[in-house]
Formats: sequence, structure tokens, C-alpha cells
Amino acid sequence: MDESADIFNGYRARLFGIAYRMLGSRVDSEDILQETYLRWIESKPSELRSTEAWLATVVTRLCIDRLRSAKTEREAYTGSWLPEPLVSPGPLSPDLTLELASDISIAFLTVLERLAPEERAAFLLHEVFDFAYAEISRIIGKNQAACRQIVHRAKQRVQEDRPRFSISREAHGQLLEKFIEVASSGRREHIVNFLADEVRVTTDGGGKVSSFRKVLQGSDRVARFYAGLSRKFAGRFVYRLVEINGEPGLLRYVDGKLESAQSFVINGTQICEIYIVRNPEKLNDTPM
Repeated sequence: MDESADIFNGYRARLFGIAYRMLGSRVDSEDILQETYLRWIESKPSELRSTEAWLATVVTRLCIDRLRSAKTEREAYTGSWLPEPLVSPGPLSPDLTLELASDISIAFLTVLERLAPEERAAFLLHEVFDFAYAEISRIIGKNQAACRQIVHRAKQRVQEDRPRFSISREAHGQLLEKFIEVASSGRREHIVNFLADEVRVTTDGGGKVSSFRKVLQGSDRVARFYAGLSRKFAGRFVYRLVEINGEPGLLRYVDGKLESAQSFVINGTQICEIYIVRNPEKLNDTPM
């Protein structure tokens, strides 16, 4: 048992990387890994061609099944559905850094939500985890030609929908530090300078707390939103700069309690996308 656990734990970070990108949920990903582990300890490792391939196959197939069963849930979800953020007060822990090194931003995961389960699996396995088409074929049960076509179509869709800007982590963090100041000031005319003209705000309250049912768009409307919050909660809320899904982001606390996790897409000098997760079930109880 100990040997099996050690072998599984050696692949755990990679398996979590696959599951989280597939599901956008830490909780669901941990459930998938637990189910995979139970199947692993009941297997016969000596008969396996490749331990990594076997584990990746089980995780991916479980994730595909989970996404299919979640389709109805997400269609009935109140307002916008956003991935559960991975929040860290500093850089991600070493065991996750390698496998989560490529893009796990909320923006990227939101784009992946538009792919069908098998599309998402094939795209991630090939483009993020460098699986060969022969391996992907065995995992999703389609021939290699079909897998190539699936990945090609998925890659096109992702590239069309995915915002791409070149900005350093340091510049990203510095802009957010300045944004904290103006957002806390409540002065709309100052806030608007940090926003691109067509900036968009997507909020996820899950029907449990208030949120926008539709995307809020336009620099003036978004600036008024942040200014209004500052006035409404004057002296009661605090922003904290943290790491969210591998990028600088903000946690907002009201009366000392975590109220939201906010992720940003920045075009270099201004904010062009904001994703605000308010659903309490998706927020870790991160202390101030």
C-alpha cells in the first residue's frame, strides 16, 4: 500500500493539473484524484504498459464523465459560471508550480468552458501536457486522425476567443497596486483611467450572493460600479494583492470577511477584463 501511495503521489501534481484544467474546480479535481487513487491501489501495476498513461487515462475519462453530468447543472446555474480560483498569498507551492506552469488563468479556463468535454480533453492533453496523438487516441477512444482534427478545431476556437497580451508579472502586479488605490478612493474619474474603453466585468455569485446576471461592459459603467462600492462600504473593505491562478489578482474583504476573488486581463497599461468570483462555495477562507 505504501509503495502504491508513493508512486501515485509522484504523479499527483500532474494529475491535478489535468483535472483542474478540465473541471475548473479544486474540489471536483480532488474528488477525481481520490477516485483515481482508489482504482490505482486496486490495479496490478506490473501489468501496466505505462503508469503515467494509465493514471492520466483514468483522470481524463472521469473528468469527461463529470463534465457531461455537470452540463445540466451549469445550464441551470444562476448568472455566469466562473472557475473556482486557486488563491495563494505568494507564488504557488513547488509541487504545483511545474504542472501548473502554463496558463491556468481564469480567462483561459473560461475560454475552455466553450469546448465540449472530449474537445477540452484532447486539446489540453496535446497542447498543455504534450501527449502524443497515439496516447490521446487511447485515452478518449477515437482514432488518431479524429484526434488531430479535434485538437485543430479546439486550438482555433481557443485562439479566437483567448485574450493575448504580453505583460510581465511585475507590471501586472504594479498596475493592480495602483488600481487598489483608485478603487478604494471612490473617485470615478480616476478609476476610469485604468480601464480600457470596452472593459468587461463578469461576476459569479452562484445565486447565493448578489452578482450581475449579464456581463457589465464599458469603462464608465465599470468605474461607476467600483466607485459606488467604495462609497457604500466606506471604511469597511480592504483589497489584498495575491496570486490567483498563477497571476497577480485581488482579494476583497468586507468587515474582515473574504467577499470576492478578482482576476484581471491587462493589455499592458489598462484593464480589459475582470472576473469576480463571489460564490462563497468557490472562495477559500483566506485570512487577511
